[in-house]
Parts: sequence; C-alpha cells; structure tokens
Amino acid sequence: MDSKFHFAFKVKDIESTIKFYHTILECELGRQTENWVDFNFFGHQLSAHISDNIPELDYCGKVDNLKVPIPHFGCIVNKTTFNNIKNRLENNNVDFILKPQKRYEGKKGEQQTMFILDFSNNPLEFKSYENNNDIFK
Repeated sequence: MDSKFHFAFKVKDIESTIKFYHTILECELGRQTENWVDFNFFGHQLSAHISDNIPELDYCGKVDNLKVPIPHFGCIVNKTTFNNIKNRLENNNVDFILKPQKRYEGKKGEQQTMFILDFSNNPLEFKSYENNNDIFK
C-alpha cells in the first residue's frame, strides 16, 4: 500500500516556518498563500496554517521515565537521514527537548530518537529503528 499522511497544524508565521522546515530540515516547499504553506515532509504532506492561538505544551507523555510533549509528530527515517537531520539541527543551534540518543539498546524496538521544537513551539520527534520490522512490535 502506497499511502501518505497529511497533517495540518498551527504556526505563528510563514517566514519562520519556511526557515525551519525548508531551510533547516530541507523539506521541499509546496503550495503556499499568505496564511498557509505546504511541505514535503519526508514523503508526507504538512500544511502549516497561521494562528494566534497556539496551545501550551503538555509534557504528559512518559517514555523511559522522561517526560515528552503530547501531542507531537515526526517521522521515522533511516540512520543516514537521522544523522543528517541531527547535524542540520545542531548546525543551526536548534535546542533539543531530548538530545539524540539510543533507546531500548539490545532489545526489540532499539532506536535512535530526538525531540525538538519548531519555531512555533510545535514538538517533533525523529526516530531511526535498528530493525524496521520492530516499528509496530
């Protein structure tokens, strides 16, 4: 099955959103107006819409005794892409909520993960599994 997801979310402005998703993460720009912009987010469609009502973060998620913001979104990528994203974030002085690290080492579901905030305070997680067969196990 060749499916793609579409996710529409709130941002504070178009300029900083393009800087984060296009310039830093290198996501291809799609259609845009003065109120929204689309990105090719690793093969999926993100639609960022300007809002002056962006909710506060809720760190209610617990993963390995670490609190993470819920909701969040992101992408599962291969190791090379994960490291490229990490390097681009570091080179652009983007702060990590959860620094790049390995979780579940030597166990089913072993993965690299990192959490960041975009420039509108939207939390994102990037993951890279040691074995992609473990994604849903």
